[in-house]
Amino acid sequence: MIKHRQVHRRGRRSQMTVSYTDPVISMDLLRTVLQPSFNEDIRAVFRKYMKFFEKAASNVKENVGGDVQPDQLIRDACRSCLEHVNHDLFLSCCFYFFFFLLLVPQRARQPDDSSGQRNSPIPKKRKGRPPGAVVQYDRPAQAKPKVSEPVRREGPKWDPSRLTENSTFVLGSRANKALGMGGTRGRIYIKHAELFKYAADAQDKHWLSERQHMRATGGKMAYLLIEEDILGLARSEDYKDCPDLKLDELKPFLVPLWMVEKMQKAMDAQKTENDLVM
Repeated sequence: MIKHRQVHRRGRRSQMTVSYTDPVISMDLLRTVLQPSFNEDIRAVFRKYMKFFEKAASNVKENVGGDVQPDQLIRDACRSCLEHVNHDLFLSCCFYFFFFLLLVPQRARQPDDSSGQRNSPIPKKRKGRPPGAVVQYDRPAQAKPKVSEPVRREGPKWDPSRLTENSTFVLGSRANKALGMGGTRGRIYIKHAELFKYAADAQDKHWLSERQHMRATGGKMAYLLIEEDILGLARSEDYKDCPDLKLDELKPFLVPLWMVEKMQKAMDAQKTENDLVM
C-alpha cells in the first residue's frame, strides 16, 4: 500500500530528500493510517457485548450494594477481555505474516540510464541547483531481522493427560525469578515460548488469592506454569550452574479438579497442530 520511496521537502532556501526505506518506519506509517479504523472496530465489538456487562454490573450492585461502583466493574471487565485475548493466536498470526513477507519478491531495480557510461570517471551533469543533503534511514545490511523457527508445542509435555489433581503448579512471575530472570518481567515466556502456560481467569485468580498463592491482581494477567517443566529447565546446561538460580522462590501448589480440566482444554487448544489447521 505504501509505494512512495522518497518524500521531497522544499523550502525557500534549501531542499532536503528523506528516504524511507526502513521497514519499521514504513510499517508504522501504515499502522498510523489504519489506527482509527482499528479503534472503531474495537469499539464496535465492545458495544455489541456492553449490554451483558451493564446487566451483570446492575445485578451485582443490587445484590451486594454498599460501595459497589457499576461503572468501575464494567471498565475492569472490558480491560480483562482485552488482556485475555488468545496470546498464542496472536503470535501464530505474526508468524504467518512474516512468512508471507518472505514469499513476496523484491522489486527489481530499474536499469541505470547511464549504464553505457558506467566506467566513465566524469559524473553526468545535472541542470538546476545541486540537491541538498540526503538524510538516510537505511539500516546496515547485517542488521536485517531474522525470521525465527516456529515454536513446537507437541510431544509428551503437551499431552493434556499429564495434568492431574496431583500436578503442582507455580506462578509465572515466581518461575521467572527462580531462574534468575527476575530483573526482566515476563522474560521466561519469551526465552522459553515452548513452555505451557495457563492464563488464569477471574475465577482462578479469586481462588488463588483466597488461598494466598498470589495477591489480588485486578485486571492484570496471571500465568500458571507446571513445576515439573521449571525444574527440568533448572537441571539443564543453561541454568544448572547459574549463580542466580533460586528454586526456593517457586512455592508450588495444587489446584482443584475444575481448574485442572480448564488447563487441559487450554493445553489442547494451544498445541501446534491446531495452529497448522489455521
